[in-house]
Amino acid sequence: MKGRNLTCGSEQDDLLVPTRQRDVRIQIYLSAALGLSAFMTFCLLRPRWKGLYAARKKQNSHATALPELPDSFFGWILPLWRITEEQVLASAGLDAFVYLAFFKMAIKFLLVTLFFGLAVIKPVHDTHKDKEEGKGGNGAGLIASDLTKIGPTGILEHVEARSIWATGAANYEYYTDYLWMYLVFAYLFTALIVYLIVSETRRIIEIRQEYLGSQTTITDRTIKLSGIPLDFRSEEKIKEFIENLEIGKVESVTLCKNWKELDDRVAQRSVQLRKLEEAWTVYLGKRRIERSLETLPVVQPLPPGPDVRVEDNPDDNEASHLLADTDRDPDYVIPYARQRPIAKIWYGRFKLRYRNVDAINYYEEKLRKLDEEIKVLRKQDFEPTPLAFVTMDSVASAQMAIQAVLDPSPLQLLANSSPAPSDVVWSNTYLPRSKRMLRAWSITALIGVLSVFWTVLLVPIAGALNICSIHEVFPGLADALETNVLLKSLVNTQLPTLALTLLNVVVPYLYDWLSNLQGMISQGDVELSLISKNFFFTFFNFFIVFTILGTASGLLDMIERFGEKLSSASSIAYALAESLKNLLGFYTNFIILQGFGLFPLRLMEFGALSLYPINLMGAKTPRDYAELVQPPVFSYGFFLPQTILIFIICVVYSVLEDSWKVLLTGLAYFMIGHFVHKYQLLYAMEHRQHSTGKGWTMMCDRVIVGVVLFQVTLAGQLALKKAFKRAALITPLVVATLWFGYVYGRTYRPLMKFIALRSLRRTEHSDLGRDVQEESFSPENQHRRVPVGRQTLDEARESGLRFENPSLIMALDDVWIVNKQARSQNSSAMHSVIGEQDV
Repeated sequence: MKGRNLTCGSEQDDLLVPTRQRDVRIQIYLSAALGLSAFMTFCLLRPRWKGLYAARKKQNSHATALPELPDSFFGWILPLWRITEEQVLASAGLDAFVYLAFFKMAIKFLLVTLFFGLAVIKPVHDTHKDKEEGKGGNGAGLIASDLTKIGPTGILEHVEARSIWATGAANYEYYTDYLWMYLVFAYLFTALIVYLIVSETRRIIEIRQEYLGSQTTITDRTIKLSGIPLDFRSEEKIKEFIENLEIGKVESVTLCKNWKELDDRVAQRSVQLRKLEEAWTVYLGKRRIERSLETLPVVQPLPPGPDVRVEDNPDDNEASHLLADTDRDPDYVIPYARQRPIAKIWYGRFKLRYRNVDAINYYEEKLRKLDEEIKVLRKQDFEPTPLAFVTMDSVASAQMAIQAVLDPSPLQLLANSSPAPSDVVWSNTYLPRSKRMLRAWSITALIGVLSVFWTVLLVPIAGALNICSIHEVFPGLADALETNVLLKSLVNTQLPTLALTLLNVVVPYLYDWLSNLQGMISQGDVELSLISKNFFFTFFNFFIVFTILGTASGLLDMIERFGEKLSSASSIAYALAESLKNLLGFYTNFIILQGFGLFPLRLMEFGALSLYPINLMGAKTPRDYAELVQPPVFSYGFFLPQTILIFIICVVYSVLEDSWKVLLTGLAYFMIGHFVHKYQLLYAMEHRQHSTGKGWTMMCDRVIVGVVLFQVTLAGQLALKKAFKRAALITPLVVATLWFGYVYGRTYRPLMKFIALRSLRRTEHSDLGRDVQEESFSPENQHRRVPVGRQTLDEARESGLRFENPSLIMALDDVWIVNKQARSQNSSAMHSVIGEQDV
């Protein structure tokens, strides 16, 4: 070791991350500095850039009745805190309500466990720390590892050894009585979390049933009918079939057809429309963009060339809110000396020849031709598919069909809940079932391959946690780190934490792309699938695999022992028990970084701010600038898996030594996270996909998995301390928890999936879009979750929607440009050019 005191083979350094107070303090300082600077920046910019930080309230009519937050530096905090659950439900819907309810459940659990952690668990560990290590005297120096070396044969052969063994065992049993605490708290904390899950689920079910039962949306009245046989694939026959069941009247039937050709033409039209807008923008010159004090600063330099001012067309107000400059002369600049833009057309065999043509005329002719093709295709009768959306005259009729078996043949005429019309992925409705299954299984297999790849990436990250692992690869760097205590702490603690945080940010985007390729019918299903995929990554790769990697002292030893630990379930339990105790400092630092450092960055919407200059540089047309000011979208699939994982980490560590550190930082994480996400869901970010709170059962299922891991970990801890009887007594608790998970799914999942017929209410609903919010925020109705006789959020959101493919009904919009009068009148001149390109 070149004289360095690197005790890599010692018992102390066989553990990757010793808990050092210095490392935790450094993490707190760095995270607090990052978080406070981000929070102060947010407080400064919030009243100035309301177009970003209050985008949902300004642009979404469903949030207009939210209370206005004061513009003072800290004055917005208390009004936001006072917004009730009923107001969240009325303004943001069931998904946001359920998401915030999980934070509240976690806070309740952590408050109780932190109390016991500080009042009981920490004092017991502090008073029994030395006794377990053999410093109690009177034979207690014979620790458990020494006892195991005296086998039955040695006892029979040596009476003296048997006496020593008996005395040592008695003293060891006496000095390890405190381990009963592990068993007691395993049962107590399991009972607590089961109680919280059941009580919160019953409360959410009551609210969900009341909410959905009081509304009459087109989604609630619609059945997604799949597996339609060939002789039933007409709207008349489907209507006749459903009405013959005598469950209600059919209001409308939308039989999905193979609209691929039409959808492709519409997609091509969108591309050509943007190219034409860009060509017109280049020709007319980029106009000065409005400098609004409520949005991010938009500064667009003037194009080069001589400036000739032309009066605005008074009838052309298409993009005045984006393209006018209120602080200057409203006239815009057209560089007449600039030539019309040119497009290069490739033609001939293998497209090896090209010619330059007028870009505006070319794209206008392409657009005209596509418009004609779309109009012809809309009148065409396409091939029907085995999927239809059947809208009933009442919610009760739809629920009876969904909860019943309609046909005796398997996989035929299956009725399921329908997604909202705006949530349907129409390009997947005509995708054959075989292709959807192939995509689903292929992507599942790819996820498995990626899991192995992520494991390989975790090996060097885990190696950075240990100075001995670094010494095996970079001896010079390890020697330098040994001489600098601060730098060693940054490399061993902060660098792996930051690396795993960045990995947790990047991977969800890949899984989001894969989820959209699976061919699911609705975006809500894509969102739930994304939650499942990202949780598997964070739980298995980040927690299980990384924890097992934490039992090795060196990089080579890490790779060898990793394979050994995966050889059996008992080895995994021992590995988790051994490593979790010593990775407590790392997970504490990870939670501190997420809660104190990154949550304020999310509040500041650092991602939108950092990407804004890049998007601004690429923006050319009025449409591009309009998209720049759209509110960012809140994705539960990106945020929820990590939140569940951190809660599981807190549960797993709740009884271990120094558990109060994880519990305290976890409590701070959930309190800060509840506040940050409450602001984002209500005021700042749009959340388009809505699954009526179905994600709650996914959260609870994964928490139950975490509880089982918590019990297995405690059994492993007791086994490592040779308290085998107490470890065995945890087995009934594991069995009971698994049984509870099964019963929970059978009992509560149907009520989170369907609407009970008894919950339905026959009420008259108002047509005013804001009635639900105004009624909910009025003082006389604060006690009501859903105001009687008023529109719910879903009713206001789905007003006027129908189950129709947008390609069939959408308007063929004209180009969005500065001055329509400047458009060329010679579009027909490009007929021959288009024909030549097609040759």
